[in-house]
Amino acid sequence: MPSLKAVRLRIASVKSTQKITSAMKMVAAAKLRRSQDAVVAARPYAQTMADITAELARATDAEAHPLLDARGAGRRIALVVMTSDRGLCGGFNSNLCRMAQRHAEEKKRTGEIDEARYEVVGRKGRDYFRRRKLNMTRDLPSAAADTALARAKELAAAVTEEFLSCTVDAVLLVYNQFKSVGSQRPVIEPLLPIAAPTTATDGDGSEFLYEPGKDQILDYVLTLYIETQLHRALLESIASEFGARMTAMENATKNAKEMIDRLTLQYNRARQSSITKELMEIVGGAEALKG
Repeated sequence: MPSLKAVRLRIASVKSTQKITSAMKMVAAAKLRRSQDAVVAARPYAQTMADITAELARATDAEAHPLLDARGAGRRIALVVMTSDRGLCGGFNSNLCRMAQRHAEEKKRTGEIDEARYEVVGRKGRDYFRRRKLNMTRDLPSAAADTALARAKELAAAVTEEFLSCTVDAVLLVYNQFKSVGSQRPVIEPLLPIAAPTTATDGDGSEFLYEPGKDQILDYVLTLYIETQLHRALLESIASEFGARMTAMENATKNAKEMIDRLTLQYNRARQSSITKELMEIVGGAEALKG
């Protein structure tokens, strides 16, 4: 049985850890609120942008713009994986990275693609793919809510250049979609090429009139669409990270409390046993003096 001093030190250590996890939970909760507001504000704009772009793609031939060109089988794909720079958020990063890896390996196994490359946002994702020596062609630091737009534009320019130069034939977004504080859903969404909706839409299918010109309008709208979807995905990932960290730190705080209770019980039992032993020695000594 450990000594009383060792148990006291262990209790003090766990209490210190409990204070840290409790503080981290409160910090994550405060940041989550701001991130959640940013996601809620960005979603309607991103959805409207997606609807406009889909309608343009439906009414336009694929040859009208290179970003609309869907290429054939045997494609090379790029997966843009959005993780965090910091850990202590449960399975937030590892689950997402494993899903991206499994998706690429399954597509290779079935012959749908020939090559997969990973373009990673966040240090945790970088470390994951680097340890496994996978084909990681780009890694960028994670972004905060106020720097997400700049990071989205940087990513948009990079993946657009790769697609236009035929380095890759498709680009997929892999990120955690924010559902609620306790629920973040890893998703994989196509980004490039931009496809028309598969369902029928209302209207007579008449062509658009483009001003000042078709090429200029498509260049602007399609580029803005890519930036908007990347920006929204980054905001979703940021909010999901804080939600996952808040949940993980809450669980860690509860576990620390349970451990403190167990150690306190162990300490009290050991102390009681020590006192009983000392009393028995005193009584034994007194009886020996009487004899």
